[in-house]
Amino acid sequence: MSLDTYKQKRNFKESPEPTGGKANSKQLHFVIQKHDATNLHYDFRLEMDDVLKSWAVPKGPSTDPSVKRLAIMVEDHPYDYREFEGVIPSGYGAGTVIVWDEGYYEPAEDAGKTKKANDRLLQSQLKDGKLKITLHGEKLKGDYALVKAKGRGDNGWLLFKIKDEYASKTDITRKARSVISDKTLDEMAKDPGQVYEANEEQKKPAKKSTATVNTSKKQLVKKASAKKKAPLKNDIKKILAGAPPGKFPSAIKPMLATLIKEPPDGDDWICEVKWDGYRTLAYINKGKVQLQSRNNNSFNEKFYPIVDALKQWDGQAVLDGEVVVLDDKGISDFGALQNWRSEADGNLFFYVFDILWLDGKKLEDLPLLKRKQLLEHLQFNESSIRLSEGFGEPAEDFFNSAQQLGLEGIIAKKSTSVYEPGARSSAWLKVKVNNRQEMVIAGYTKNEDSPRVFSSLVMGVYNKKELQYMGKVGTGFNAATRKKMMKEFKPRVTKKSPFRQEPDVNKPSRFKPVGNDASVTWLKPELVCEVKYTELTKDGVMRHPVFIGMRSDKDASAVIKETPAATTKTTSSTKRKKIKEMVTPTSKQERKSLLNPTDKTQQKKLNGHELNFTNLDKIYWPKEKISKRDLINYYYQVAAFILPYLKDRPQSMNRFPNGINGKSFYYKDVSGSAPGWASTYKYRREEDNRLRHYLVATNEASLLYMANLGCIEMNPWSSRVNKEDNPDWCIIDLDPGKKNSFDDVIAAALATKTVLEELGVQGYPKTSGSTGIHIYIPLGARYSYEQSKQFAALVAQLVQERLPAITSVERIIKNRKGKMYIDFLQNRSHATVASPYSLRPKPGAPVSMPLHWEEVKKGLAITDFTIYNALDRLKSEGDIFKPVLGKGINLTKLIRDFEEKK
Repeated sequence: MSLDTYKQKRNFKESPEPTGGKANSKQLHFVIQKHDATNLHYDFRLEMDDVLKSWAVPKGPSTDPSVKRLAIMVEDHPYDYREFEGVIPSGYGAGTVIVWDEGYYEPAEDAGKTKKANDRLLQSQLKDGKLKITLHGEKLKGDYALVKAKGRGDNGWLLFKIKDEYASKTDITRKARSVISDKTLDEMAKDPGQVYEANEEQKKPAKKSTATVNTSKKQLVKKASAKKKAPLKNDIKKILAGAPPGKFPSAIKPMLATLIKEPPDGDDWICEVKWDGYRTLAYINKGKVQLQSRNNNSFNEKFYPIVDALKQWDGQAVLDGEVVVLDDKGISDFGALQNWRSEADGNLFFYVFDILWLDGKKLEDLPLLKRKQLLEHLQFNESSIRLSEGFGEPAEDFFNSAQQLGLEGIIAKKSTSVYEPGARSSAWLKVKVNNRQEMVIAGYTKNEDSPRVFSSLVMGVYNKKELQYMGKVGTGFNAATRKKMMKEFKPRVTKKSPFRQEPDVNKPSRFKPVGNDASVTWLKPELVCEVKYTELTKDGVMRHPVFIGMRSDKDASAVIKETPAATTKTTSSTKRKKIKEMVTPTSKQERKSLLNPTDKTQQKKLNGHELNFTNLDKIYWPKEKISKRDLINYYYQVAAFILPYLKDRPQSMNRFPNGINGKSFYYKDVSGSAPGWASTYKYRREEDNRLRHYLVATNEASLLYMANLGCIEMNPWSSRVNKEDNPDWCIIDLDPGKKNSFDDVIAAALATKTVLEELGVQGYPKTSGSTGIHIYIPLGARYSYEQSKQFAALVAQLVQERLPAITSVERIIKNRKGKMYIDFLQNRSHATVASPYSLRPKPGAPVSMPLHWEEVKKGLAITDFTIYNALDRLKSEGDIFKPVLGKGINLTKLIRDFEEKK
């Protein structure tokens, strides 16, 4: 395609925009660039014929299928434009550009096997005025349509989302940062230097090749990946030169902030989000990591993913920050953090806001601004380690934004402040949106005739080493929380009140004479929790208190009443960048582990059902040391991929309660043993007329229930309960004999592919996970098991005729003479094979993995796909087996055409 129009509109002596580039990838790429020109808009670009077909979308893309966005088709752009970010200083398109999203794409329907085939199909769709595509981006995923709009001129199109699993009412354009540099438009406008350096290479006399210039540019783009421009190495050296040497510390008490009523005035404050989590110091020393709470307790076991992430960093440092769990809006959720036991309980992050020691240097006496510069220089590859950014904007503006977003509050720090271990300093100030206070649990009450283990908690704080009564808290608990807390209470029960003067818990403003019977069970004042409330009465008792959660990270003796200090209210009303630019919603991450790595028994709620997972330390694969816990975590992580092939199908469970080397047994009839919530299928066999109940997989709970029973592999029927006699697929099972190598299996698989193609049928291969290969043919539940078996027998016969030396269709094993059996009998009613993505009880923990036909070639091995790498493959390839669940072949026509050819 011609780029003449593109080049005519630009002055490349001024513009840093690229001029060419040729695609060398095996996939078609797309990019969406956010462009603040005369009007803010989004440029939607699709790679076709080695250029980028481009549309300007004024309002940006939407994930809501009901929303149709106007898209104006503009001139083709060069392929290298997909990485362009920076500022166009003047002329056509003058303004700031960031790469808002990028990835690869393909036709949503009838996708070909090669990039070239897909490119041709898409060019044809473009010519017809209707593109239907599937995007695989960082922000945009799933199916979209670009359709020529009637009455909008030659260049008018409509861009809209097609309803699928990625459809959402959420405004996706609120995710404002670049997926390359992580900058917003404002940040790029202030600091586009890296891009201009790349452009300077282009302006120099042509001594270097275009390829060299492009490579240089890519490297510069990668260097711009930090949220803020990292200081230069010389600057880092200068900062460290000003710090005294010191041994690696083992215990530092964190610096604390003073509570104030209103945001401070002045322009020498650095503002941060007040995270609602556990204050944590991280000691990183040559691959060893120690996480410690503010009272010097270890968090290593509790927050093991953070420890693992920090171990990936190559350096020595002591970091100060907060461990949090973020909700889907990017807001820290202390309740979720308190109940966090494994990665399935929420997205765990360590927000780092200070650095106290680095590579042999003590940093506490350096100004905060310099410590922040050092912190920004560190590059953590793990997404769970994040920089808690500081903003040099008026504290009032920052606080107002925090209020609007529903955050706990803000921290304001003097830019010149040193780090004072253990001190509560006026150089660090905190302003809370709501009244929140850590409190000591002094006892609990229990109302008569109440089924609850306790009704309310008696709260106190210390005032000059004396516990001061703050009232009762009776809300914010659930049954599970109460039960768990009672276990903590029992060993601390005491007859003596921890208050000098015993309060009347029914009349907060009065005190009962000491010695009178009270309706309180007193506790030793050792436990700490957090409470929020609307205000305090004149007697210092909370109004409308709500329990937030336990605080195991704080010593009870250090809990004092926080009284906000008075401040002069700032009058600044300057409109600044809102805090929401920094606190962005958490993107949907790949699924992590369900079970934590320590507890042998764990209870989890799935699909509304409580499941009790037991014997989690039991080793299922002895050589590899893979446990039952690993098995369950695997199935939890692949649930979305495997469930379509299990859902609504009776299961033929094969249990391995003692691992792959122990005895196994089939467990098909769950009569009287399955949990009440489980779906079952009633089946009466003619042989004995006995009613059996097969477990029917319906959701994650049923999948993991089977895994907890020791089902290493998943063996579903080929049909669903609503069409029990009509399988969704036909299976060709290539089962090698004693004389066969795996290369023979590959040869038979390719011969099967050829036979099917000659019949006009598309087959879908997968490794069996054991010794062979399975080839599935979609039937769409339109035919009987008998018809499926007859068709499979025909295919088997045709393949055997092509490879008579290595294959057989003989049912009796001795008659096969060591040859590979082309098994078509797996298409009988109730016959099963391992599901796609199922683990197998074989050494190495192999997975039955769907394959691209291009992968079915010499060198392929069953051990290529295991519990260790299956998730990475699914992340990169997705579910390539989906067509097996599609419309299916026209078997009647196929057989008729075959008979006519004969």
